[in-house]
Amino acid sequence: MRRYLAAGVCAVALLAACSSSSKSSSNTTPSSTAAQATTTTAATSLRVLVTNDDGYNAPGIDALVEALRKVPNTTVTVIAPATNQSGTGGKTTGGTLSATDVKTASGYPAKAVKGFPADSIVYALDQGGLAQRPNVVISGTNNGQNLGTVIDVSGTIGAARAAAQHGIPALAVSQGFAPADKTPDFPASVQAALAWLAAKRSELATRDTSSTAPSTVTNINVATCPSGTPRADVARVPVSTTANGIGVTINCTAPFASPKTDVEAFVHGYVAETDNLPIKPASG
Repeated sequence: MRRYLAAGVCAVALLAACSSSSKSSSNTTPSSTAAQATTTTAATSLRVLVTNDDGYNAPGIDALVEALRKVPNTTVTVIAPATNQSGTGGKTTGGTLSATDVKTASGYPAKAVKGFPADSIVYALDQGGLAQRPNVVISGTNNGQNLGTVIDVSGTIGAARAAAQHGIPALAVSQGFAPADKTPDFPASVQAALAWLAAKRSELATRDTSSTAPSTVTNINVATCPSGTPRADVARVPVSTTANGIGVTINCTAPFASPKTDVEAFVHGYVAETDNLPIKPASG
């Protein structure tokens, strides 16, 4: 596992709550990757395409877009489904897609695509939705975790996989469902997404955006903690091959070292990150 320094996150995200009392255990190592990326590549221009499966006007995508707008030298374009398309996986519509000029909940210009999350990528990259190919696609932040055996039905991941199939590196990011007495802690997953972007910025900014060779998908899930806050540590873990633990009560405060899967990391309050998620073809 690695730990993104809170200072690095604050520098790029300008988020209010960037402190953490989490301490490194024997299998976590402090890293200044995010902070170094911020200081060395802040002047590097980056084009980010943001999409989701909850729809262009959902609160999660709004939180992510508003945070990305504050990152220096970053151009943000929003192309997302016109309506909630949760659970549609990598489905595509086929044929010519239609899109409408809309605005996010906070008023940022967007395109609403009539279709599935993966259709938003097809419209953006194949049907003239974007004048320039992006350096990276970020799908989310979704309301509800996407991990373990449910990832293949996730439209959030379906959109990220569609981007990777088109040669664009993609991040799928999701915020865990909230307890009945809380609202989803979207700032937590937004902070994780910004830290990931800061750490990858130089690599993303210098890659050949014209390449259509299949790229990579990273999947990040952050719990909405019933008490306490998510741990600062990022657990880089594989996808769980069973559904065991998905319905377990989230515990962000009890000591727990060395999670072995995305589900185990998530339910214990870590930022659960799976790199190089398998890319599956879109389905019609």
